[in-house]
Amino acid sequence: MMQRLTVAGPLLRAPAIQGAEQQRGMATLKAISIRLKSVKNIQKITQSMKMVSAAKYSRAERDLKKARPFGVGSQQFYEKAEIAPAEQTEKKHLVIAMTSDRGLCGAVHSGVARLIRNELADPAKAANTKIVCVGDKSRSILARIFGQNIVFVANEVGRLPPTFIDASKLATEILNCGYDFTDGKIVYNRFKSVVSYSLSDMPIFSRSSVEGSANLAVYDSLDADVIQNYLEFSLASLLFYAMKEGACSEQSSRMTAMDNASKNAGEMIDKLTLTFNRTRQAVITRELIEIISGASALEKEK
Repeated sequence: MMQRLTVAGPLLRAPAIQGAEQQRGMATLKAISIRLKSVKNIQKITQSMKMVSAAKYSRAERDLKKARPFGVGSQQFYEKAEIAPAEQTEKKHLVIAMTSDRGLCGAVHSGVARLIRNELADPAKAANTKIVCVGDKSRSILARIFGQNIVFVANEVGRLPPTFIDASKLATEILNCGYDFTDGKIVYNRFKSVVSYSLSDMPIFSRSSVEGSANLAVYDSLDADVIQNYLEFSLASLLFYAMKEGACSEQSSRMTAMDNASKNAGEMIDKLTLTFNRTRQAVITRELIEIISGASALEKEK
């Protein structure tokens, strides 16, 4: 009985294996066709996204030229007055990560989060530092390790061009969040050209740091209300400037990324088309061989 089973096994399985090979050949041809169609659709999407990003980039670059005086003027005030963090026994730092909610733009957002993550690698520094995430991309990266350091997250960023009203609301939330920071900085992407950007940061200071500056006496008519109002306006101006820099860098990076994706899709289409033609030719050749072999066998029987 064991010998019969051993001999009969391959005889019973042989037709199934032959049928499976044919099905695999047909399924491979169909799978290549489906893959080729999907890659072509992806290429159409990436080309459309590149065109949209190009239009948004031109507008973002024009807006950035108008927004730069806000940021440069606020930074020059801190530099000319030589403002430094106040000497305190316990310093509290605040880091503002300037990103957006949208992806598919290279390493624009991950670079900002990576810089902050490397700076907070020291547990002693991480214990005295809080984070404000502007955009959901920075939150998704930093919340894995530094979730307890995040004060709040500003969503709905990147869908529309940033405005000064958005920066004012964000500045109000930062000042009213209940965290009295001694110093801090805004981490953002500084736009250089259509193909390059660089990570940069701008310092921000608390009211006690500004009032303790020795060179602040150069400015006349400065009282507590004037300093507070200017600090609010200065923070909003810096945030507005960082938003515009980040938006322009994001659109230029997305335009480059979608261009590279379209080129990669084109190369993949060429390879899949060549593979599809070769596979189809192999299937046709095999079928012709089977027909000719069958005809030859019939002639020999006759």
